Amino acid sequence: MYRKILVPLDGSELAECVLPHVRAIGKGCESQEVILIRVLEPLELPTRGGLAFSEEDLERMEEERKSEAADYVRRWAERLQEEGLAARWELIQGKAAEAISEYAEKKEVDLIAIATHGRSGISRWYWGSVADRILRSACMPILMVRAPGCKPA
Repeated sequence: MYRKILVPLDGSELAECVLPHVRAIGKGCESQEVILIRVLEPLELPTRGGLAFSEEDLERMEEERKSEAADYVRRWAERLQEEGLAARWELIQGKAAEAISEYAEKKEVDLIAIATHGRSGISRWYWGSVADRILRSACMPILMVRAPGCKPA
């Protein structure tokens, strides 16, 4: 049923709480592919206070960011492979929710599995919810897993 599962990870332990569910679904459905992605949003640097970065500094920061992100998703893909799942990883760029939804559509995934951090109040208003935006924009089934410690509002 779920041949291709997309798992967006943001580098946090909270996002990783979806992985036990992905393992169970992937094995139970004999999924052909689990794709772990990390979205690199545009780098935003402060412009106040006289901070200035050279083009070389910016390139170095971007390469370090890409390298760290790639190492992170690669390690998770390797762990899933060791457990018998056909897992691979990829870095994509853009605004998280939009990039994830577009990628899922383009790659014809059967399921998006994502953790939701359960923010509320001002934090939710300010940051919004990537998971909520994906839920509204994606056209395939979505498994949303609440992070441990979630309390009802």
